[in-house]
Amino acid sequence: MSDCDDNDLDARGHHRRAPSDVASPFRARTFDPGSFTLDPATGELSWSELTPGTRPPEVTTLDAVQSMVHADDREALARAIAQAPQQRGLDISFRLSTGNAAWRWIRACARLAGAPPDNAPQLRGIYLDISTEKRLEEALRIRERHLRSILQTIPDAMIVIDRHGTILLFSTAAERLFGYPAQEAIGQDISMLMPEPDRSRHSSYIAGYHSTRHPHIIGIGRIVTGQRRDGTVFPMHLSIGEMHSGADSCFTGFVRDLTEHQQTQARLQALQAELVHVSRLTAMGEMASALAHELNQPLAAISNYMKGSRRLLADSEDPGIIRIAHAMDRASEQALRAGQIIRRLRDFVARGESERRVESLSLLIEEASVLGLAGAHEQNVQLHFHLDPEADLALVDRVQIEQVLVNLFRNALEAMEHTPRRELTVTTAPSGDDMTVIRVCDSGVGFEDDVLPSLFQTFFTTKETGMGIGLSISRSIIEAHGGRIWAENTPSGGATFVFTLPAVIDR
Repeated sequence: MSDCDDNDLDARGHHRRAPSDVASPFRARTFDPGSFTLDPATGELSWSELTPGTRPPEVTTLDAVQSMVHADDREALARAIAQAPQQRGLDISFRLSTGNAAWRWIRACARLAGAPPDNAPQLRGIYLDISTEKRLEEALRIRERHLRSILQTIPDAMIVIDRHGTILLFSTAAERLFGYPAQEAIGQDISMLMPEPDRSRHSSYIAGYHSTRHPHIIGIGRIVTGQRRDGTVFPMHLSIGEMHSGADSCFTGFVRDLTEHQQTQARLQALQAELVHVSRLTAMGEMASALAHELNQPLAAISNYMKGSRRLLADSEDPGIIRIAHAMDRASEQALRAGQIIRRLRDFVARGESERRVESLSLLIEEASVLGLAGAHEQNVQLHFHLDPEADLALVDRVQIEQVLVNLFRNALEAMEHTPRRELTVTTAPSGDDMTVIRVCDSGVGFEDDVLPSLFQTFFTTKETGMGIGLSISRSIIEAHGGRIWAENTPSGGATFVFTLPAVIDR
């Protein structure tokens, strides 16, 4: 049934003009609505113009109007007119051409009424140009589709609630995060997504905010806990914003699941602790190896002096000489035993026994960069990684190689601390001898030529507070893997550390 009213038409079916002191719904338009009379039986039509040129004078039949209607709308218009006697009127929108290239959206609204002298039923009504409204509707539809596409792709869950806590909008990410479909969540209280005791307290939180307007969490990101449909509780970061619409208000919350983040942090902390532990063990091994080398000579000298003293005492006739000789023999034996223990310790360190597996170098470099390049962003260091997928697999001890990378990364950051250009480049490439070459290149101060040969010696350092064991440990690890490590100055400035590892060829 049409929403047109017969009272709006005069006896001839024309629209009554509103008095000047009465607000007309069309007063804001640049045109007045046109009127029309249509005989459904004969198709005869009389209609007025919306604006000059709207109605061609020769168009006086329904068939002629149909030729001006957009092809996609003709069937709907014909059906509406055919059903008008049963519906007692019509209300339809369609596109109409008036001779120019543009199409106008027209809304026709009519009631069925008798016409003198025989009171044959006729459609009398008005029509108006709604092209502007259609353009606004299309713009709104585009905005809505845009918003829905954002809600479907945004990684953070988005939830909108009213001032009472009722869910109004539940994004696709929220469905994945909490396990509720949107149609089930919308209309429910937001507390359903909370564990106790927050679930029971949430209504008092909202009431307290409305009474005090004190934003305990609004506008402030906070880590809270959420509860999924299956009852599992998880940590999440919640940010809330408030929107006012007249006297009413609603709240928009963005939720980010921190489960994976916390697991990653825990894994990195465990890895860091493991690296520190291995670093200490390796440092102790390096120190033991150096001490073994240094102590073997004085221990051998002690043994020789003890044997010489034993021969000197052989000619003495002192009755206590036997006990002295026995004590000196024991001392010589213990000196030799100490030397054997240190030699065995040195051999163990030199063998570098470790647990080696096929590992991805790209993953090792990624994990090592998280630890070794912490603070690089704050130092405005530009990072470049050029990792060849053909040289990705290597047979290594994961922790030890990450220890080498972390040490080289930290050295590079320190070398670039006071340089204007700060770039760190890490590359991997295959080598012709079934090895993989890894390069860590910085734009720091580089090294003097006479320093390069001593870089990997134990206790040698170019730092004011360095211990001189980091690069020595790195060399031991790489050589234990069957590779080698060296340093060279970069022609453009800075230093490059290069080391090789046995590659795993995927044939």
